[in-house]
Amino acid sequence: MSLSEIQVWSFGALVAAAVVFIVLERVRPYNKGFPLFREGLFDDFVLYNAVQSVVLGVLISSFIVWIDSRTGFSRAQVVSNWPIWGQVIFFVLLHDAYIYFFHRLQHRSPVLWRLHEAHHSPTQIDWIAGQRSHPLEILINQTIEFAPVIFLGASPEVAVIKGAISGIWGMYIHTNIDVRSGWLQYIFNGPEMHRWHHALDAAAEGKNFATKFAFWDWIFGTAYRPAHKASQFGLGDWSKDYPAHGYVKQVVAAFRPFDKPSDPEPAKAEAHA
Repeated sequence: MSLSEIQVWSFGALVAAAVVFIVLERVRPYNKGFPLFREGLFDDFVLYNAVQSVVLGVLISSFIVWIDSRTGFSRAQVVSNWPIWGQVIFFVLLHDAYIYFFHRLQHRSPVLWRLHEAHHSPTQIDWIAGQRSHPLEILINQTIEFAPVIFLGASPEVAVIKGAISGIWGMYIHTNIDVRSGWLQYIFNGPEMHRWHHALDAAAEGKNFATKFAFWDWIFGTAYRPAHKASQFGLGDWSKDYPAHGYVKQVVAAFRPFDKPSDPEPAKAEAHA
């Protein structure tokens, strides 16, 4: 299959997954009563998801290619002889390990927390809410996500396939779908655990940082999987001065002064759900 065909199939898979998730949210909701057209939907779907993703995608890819053109990292062709499926698995695992530990750091560092606040600001978590992330957070994470793919000489198809996997899984773990995955939740992450990460619940504070693989949380003692459901989400009292919605307002809010009493102390930030 050619690169262009993989790009078409990957985009189709993203669209198909979104449609399936939207339908399942109506049929089997985790939290009942969430409207389809909720407050902030335009910001999440159009500004964060479409506009920001396209603009940052161009910037990040150009930056990585520029670095490679001056360093020649990719000429070593470290993984070039691996099968594509092996390359995909390797880079998915590599990035997932990074994002688990960086995610924990974001909840400890006041500076990094400022870039992560936007992601925790939705009070209704659904299939598209996960796209709400500050542009600087995306610049950091996606540069680190895709730079190794280029620098280690992976096949061009790998970045496309991995991007589709990340997009679909990001939608999935935020879906408002009542999922019970049994023993698989010890391996693969899903909404039954990740929704607790966004919950306003003291017992869930500092828990469930994993993205694709839940075993990071189980291994490092941050897993939380109660039988009952989370019901309230958002920032709560942790960031009272943070705007509830508005793309520009939320982007600018990351640069507000640190001398306000509502800012979480470093030791407390990881305890935020």
